[in-house]
Amino acid sequence: MSVPAAPPGQPKKAATAAWIGSALEYYDFFIYGSAAALIFPTVFFDESDPATATLLSLGTFGVAYAARPIGALFLGHYGDRLGRKKIMVFTLILMGLSTFLIGCLPTRDQVGTLAPVLLVICRVLQGISAAGEQASANSMTLEHAPSERRGFFTSFTLSGTQGGQLLATLVFIPIAALPEDQLLSWGWRVPFWMSIAVAVVGYVIRRTLDETPAFTQQTESGGVAKLPLAILLREHWADVLRVIAGALVASVSTIFTVWALAYGTSDSVGLSRSSMLWVGALANLVALAAIPLWATLSDRIGRRPVFLIGAAGSAVMMFVYLWAISTGAYPLVLVLGIVTFGVVYSAANGIWPAFYGEMFSTRVRLSGMAIGTQIGFAVAGFAVTFAAQIAGPDGDDWFAVALFTAALCVPPVLAALTARETHKIPTELLGTRTPHEKNDRDRVAA
Repeated sequence: MSVPAAPPGQPKKAATAAWIGSALEYYDFFIYGSAAALIFPTVFFDESDPATATLLSLGTFGVAYAARPIGALFLGHYGDRLGRKKIMVFTLILMGLSTFLIGCLPTRDQVGTLAPVLLVICRVLQGISAAGEQASANSMTLEHAPSERRGFFTSFTLSGTQGGQLLATLVFIPIAALPEDQLLSWGWRVPFWMSIAVAVVGYVIRRTLDETPAFTQQTESGGVAKLPLAILLREHWADVLRVIAGALVASVSTIFTVWALAYGTSDSVGLSRSSMLWVGALANLVALAAIPLWATLSDRIGRRPVFLIGAAGSAVMMFVYLWAISTGAYPLVLVLGIVTFGVVYSAANGIWPAFYGEMFSTRVRLSGMAIGTQIGFAVAGFAVTFAAQIAGPDGDDWFAVALFTAALCVPPVLAALTARETHKIPTELLGTRTPHEKNDRDRVAA
């Protein structure tokens, strides 16, 4: 049975809701990354040992990624049972609240070791929220999109993510330029307090969005799974493993966004906070244009070749970018940062929503994407902590960090090489082993 086409305007509305919601949500998520690299070692940890304080602060950045697989199990289950829309609204409210609370936390000087404990709790809530955001938004846009343009429409979720990262960086540039005493007393809190708007704006945007035709049809036919996880592991276990492996490519993002920022502003390199933040801002600006272009190309030539360009290319470019930082030559850092993150990494980052989502059927799509990506993202999140250790006592062994990042790009390459090409398969046949045979059976049944 074919899935009815979405009402006119719904694909664009779904893509817009995914873009704005993801931008707002990941603004919250990424301001934490900037603060973890620049502010939190001083505010929440022991200043007498700067290296250890930085390591612990970057470790709290990874905590959210550890919480994400747990959130994926919970939110994936209910997203495949209750619908994509409910999860999209819930995740935004949870993210907005937890981020606002971070801005209200007492410092280590005020309450001692309780301060980092409260910080970790809020960070865990952020992770749970992020676990369901991309999977629900991706499922919503994919199931609303015309079959021949699924790559383009689903890429809006990741464009939104990059938009949120850009917004977070732009907000932190004037904050980081504040005098040290103002920055550490109240300045760092402002970006977190601004996030309360996420809950309000997100609710207004997403509450009017229609549920997808594919999920609605699944519900009306009584085909909604009571235990999506059981079906997922029985019928799609190999694709879950591929998504886990593919999601490790996000290590490029976390190393670029957090570790490289800390390295570039360290005493061994000496670049200013503002200049390094501008690298991230401009790279994300370029990514906003590159992501839909790569996605459109994947609608024409396939998901696998475009993803391979991004994964393999990022492995190479991280050596070049981190070397540029080590020279301290800012124009070189700026250009290579834009090429690495804004162009090359966008090839993989822009098309994975379609690439992963097309591996699963409607019954388990949200669970499959959420669980697979969040396990992989958990490793990517702690890549920053491992990088801080690999970089040595002085934190300046950039080559070891680049080699480590390149190694994490190998599983995504293997995942793409072993995956099926799905860009031409009709939406109703996605997730089947033999789509042509299933199509024949459906015609007979009809």
